[in-house]
Amino acid sequence: MLLPVAGMLKAQSNLPADKNADPKTIALYHNLQKLRQKGIMFGHQDDLAYGVGWQYENGRSDVKDVTGDYPAVYGWELGRIEIDQPQNLDGVPFDLMKKFIREGYERGGVITISWHLNNPLTGKSAWDPAPGTVASVLPGAAKNELYKSWLDKVADFMLSLKDKNGDPIPVIFRPFHELNGSWFWWGKNHCPADELMQLYRFTETYLRDVKNVHNLLYAFNTDRFSSEAEYLERYPGDEYVDVIGFDIYQRGTDNAKFIDETGKSLTTLEKIATGKNKIPALTEFGYSGLPDPTWWTNVLLKAVQPHHISYMLAWRNAGKKTDGSEEFYIPYKGQASAGDFILFYKSKRTLFESDIAKEKLYR
Repeated sequence: MLLPVAGMLKAQSNLPADKNADPKTIALYHNLQKLRQKGIMFGHQDDLAYGVGWQYENGRSDVKDVTGDYPAVYGWELGRIEIDQPQNLDGVPFDLMKKFIREGYERGGVITISWHLNNPLTGKSAWDPAPGTVASVLPGAAKNELYKSWLDKVADFMLSLKDKNGDPIPVIFRPFHELNGSWFWWGKNHCPADELMQLYRFTETYLRDVKNVHNLLYAFNTDRFSSEAEYLERYPGDEYVDVIGFDIYQRGTDNAKFIDETGKSLTTLEKIATGKNKIPALTEFGYSGLPDPTWWTNVLLKAVQPHHISYMLAWRNAGKKTDGSEEFYIPYKGQASAGDFILFYKSKRTLFESDIAKEKLYR
């Protein structure tokens, strides 16, 4: 039995965090709330760019290979755009990424973009947690001008995303994700909460008010969390956030533990979303290698089924790695869980691209 969603439609009379958002972005904001009544959109990172055993094949997708349908949500990544590389940290050329974004959008899909930006203090990767990095990029600090130059490049990319009519393509932008973990330079152990909140607010206001980027909805997301207080410890404020989410991956074979933890976290997330009038989402999830052939219906669907969240984004199918192993988070054709993924696809609770194309999310 589905739980009622109190106040689900309240957001329709409101504006997103960017009060000057363009009309299609506002439409997406309202429709993401409304669509929660119908089901949960399924998403996949880098879906159109590559999969297990292939790369840059026109129209191809591991999701489509298995189900005959595309995902409803497409995840992309901007890491390395800040240092003028032609391709992102996962090897996807930015020009190709723009093409894929347009394709997914034109079919009615939703676009979300993360940014594993380099450490501006040390010049190393996002995973270099040098002390003082966050403080160094805040207004008046030594690396603020550098950071603004990086935001200029992000702004240029977002502003370049246009549909066939020249209208901006709406994007759910997800900066500083997993911020309560400590593996990134913006992580919990590397800066006090107030510095992270200042960084989030500065980033958004610079893109919005200085660069006039108005096709973004802003997503705030943590990693695993144990309480509402922990989730909100670094929350920058309602006026800066449209989507709230968290990332969770199954480690090991304890399915019951994953179902329980994911379910409890989603319940807390929905409570926060209702109180703050935000759009809840499972911003990243996965079980690397999918060793359980019934994981989709026996584990993930059980975890999410009672909940009214907007979408869930599976991580990327990177394929063969240099050590000979394979990294993937959704099945490819012939993989052991592919049959179960088709059952998951057919569930009334899951929405893929053919489902949401009818909903006209940008109107």
